[in-house]
Amino acid sequence: MPNLAEMAERAEQQWPGRVQAWVDRRTSLCELRCPPSEVLPEVVRWLVVELGYRFAGLIVEQEDQEWDLRYLFYSTDGKPGWARLRVRQPLEKPTFPSISSHVHAADWHEREAEDLFGVTFEGHPRLGDFVLHDDLWQEAVAPMRRDFDERAAMAERKPDLDWRPRRIVHDPGAFAMPIGPVYAGVTESAQFLLETVGEDVIRAFPRLFYKYRAVEKIAEGRTVDGCLLLAERFAATTAFAHALAFCQAVETICRVRVPPRAKMLRILVAELERFRHHAGVVQEICESTALSVAASHAAIIEEDLLRLCCDLTEHRYLFGLCIPGGLSRDLRDSDCMDAVEMAGQIMGKLRDLEQGLRYSSSFLDRLEGVGIISLQDAREFGLVGPIARASGFEGDLRQAQPYMGYEDFTFDPALETEGDGFARLRVLIAEAEESVRIMYQASVRLQAGEVSAPVSLRTGRALGWVEAPRGAAFHGVHLGEGGLVQRYRAIMPSFVNWHGFHLATENFAFQDFPIILATLGLSAAENDR
Repeated sequence: MPNLAEMAERAEQQWPGRVQAWVDRRTSLCELRCPPSEVLPEVVRWLVVELGYRFAGLIVEQEDQEWDLRYLFYSTDGKPGWARLRVRQPLEKPTFPSISSHVHAADWHEREAEDLFGVTFEGHPRLGDFVLHDDLWQEAVAPMRRDFDERAAMAERKPDLDWRPRRIVHDPGAFAMPIGPVYAGVTESAQFLLETVGEDVIRAFPRLFYKYRAVEKIAEGRTVDGCLLLAERFAATTAFAHALAFCQAVETICRVRVPPRAKMLRILVAELERFRHHAGVVQEICESTALSVAASHAAIIEEDLLRLCCDLTEHRYLFGLCIPGGLSRDLRDSDCMDAVEMAGQIMGKLRDLEQGLRYSSSFLDRLEGVGIISLQDAREFGLVGPIARASGFEGDLRQAQPYMGYEDFTFDPALETEGDGFARLRVLIAEAEESVRIMYQASVRLQAGEVSAPVSLRTGRALGWVEAPRGAAFHGVHLGEGGLVQRYRAIMPSFVNWHGFHLATENFAFQDFPIILATLGLSAAENDR
């Protein structure tokens, strides 16, 4: 893989006069600017196929006179390196070429932008009826546009009783079984349309965004502190990770040097959150297979970790701790060491549970060889986190694009190759064990000092990223005059992985569906931002 300067030079040579490139060494970024023409898909293919960059997401911004689209790519060889492909066009021309035929992972990103901004991507096979459901929302509503008045009442629109889901299976006897969107208990709203002509699911179509909260729209004009409250409330189970990604973006814009002590504490708390999240997914897997004793055992483990979070940080879900510049409060060294010791003891309980599950034939029968996602599919859909690594698709931002000092830590991200439910379970448990090891390394590296640095707000754009418990998360922040947030874009791992949800559920029996769903550990709340 060429370095950033070589990339910039090669791009300008390959597309003379059509691609302009520059390198920002401070942020390890190479920006490529090109016209919205056939050149865009060509450059995308060059970045992904020839250079091996991975697609991170799309940021759309409406400026005073132009559309500004920024396609983000990152290297996975452990060397800092980002490519930002930037396309600009007058507001009266909201049409761009689709790149989804070259990078299928961009499919949902383009559909989302079309729904929320009203921009069109030529060549995309299916636009519309995505975030804004056609049977509920008015036509041509683009809530992310500047001229959209969120305070004005919208004309009443009754549900379209004639709406029908898009069908693929039309064989004699075929039918679509709807599951959701309303469930008992605390399950988030999501609908699944399962098409079949018998007992096996031939096609699975997730219909999400029933609780679309327009967080990115609400963030416009907010202060940094006000936007941080939104960032850590996308999903309680991953609050600290998203707060950390947002804060890193702000710190890059404001050129803040986070104190060494704050970095170590951030890593310790982030890994504690990962451990607690994975224990929660294990509990859901046990519950889905009707192993009540194992589910209770896992629930106790998760509760122990929630109490540990509260004892250490004064909040079970770690709210209010991460702020731009560091942490809102210091954690005593002795408390951190005690937390690591307690985490090790809890990890012992999780190992005992894993051993019991490994020798439960009824449990293994429901996970082994079920819900398989191949390596090729994981790569094509750009899946992230434990789901991707269970299919042999490597990629962990803690190593691929290190942040907060992770480059100095020793750990081995779990990797399996089977891609089934049991592989995903093993990855979760192995990652939890690695998190405890990282927590220990962070605790012994603590040094005396401040836990926050002053932040002087300034204008600018930056990207913050973390390896959240569910996978890679990217937070783009644009600060305008007065330090107010002009554009906030959050690319969630659940959004990326829901795109590939159907890969695991199709060609398996109906009764496997809830178990497969549990092994994926997806979040509707994190997705419906």
